[in-house]
Amino acid sequence: MSWLDEVHTHLKSTYPEEGCGVVFSKDGAHRVVAMPNAYDKYARRSPQTYPRTNKTAYLFEPLKFSQLLEAAEAAGETLELIFHSHCDVGSYFSAEDAAMAAPDGVPLYPHTSYLVVAVDQGAVTASKVFSWDGAKFVEKTST
Repeated sequence: MSWLDEVHTHLKSTYPEEGCGVVFSKDGAHRVVAMPNAYDKYARRSPQTYPRTNKTAYLFEPLKFSQLLEAAEAAGETLELIFHSHCDVGSYFSAEDAAMAAPDGVPLYPHTSYLVVAVDQGAVTASKVFSWDGAKFVEKTST
């Protein structure tokens, strides 16, 4: 199974909620890490700060994500891709996606691409990759 097949399998399994995760690379090999969507957990704690749900937003558990990044760095891996799904609305980099990836217009991971996968009625219908061009996120390729 290719890394993209792994990503698609995970995102179909989380439908009708958004799924999410990351892809690390090292020496041409890719490692997919499916992450739980923690958005609902934080929405319960602070609905004003997190007004959406897992059906329309995603959030990595901050401590787990930080630990994952540290372990990957120690292993010599690069954060290649952050991925998530859009359920029944298409594959695009939303204003919310851009705001989360680049708060105040400054990207958190400027050399990392973002894969947005459309999962419509439980099936993957489109995948698009977006990268930072120095000023904004632009579509890089479709997969």
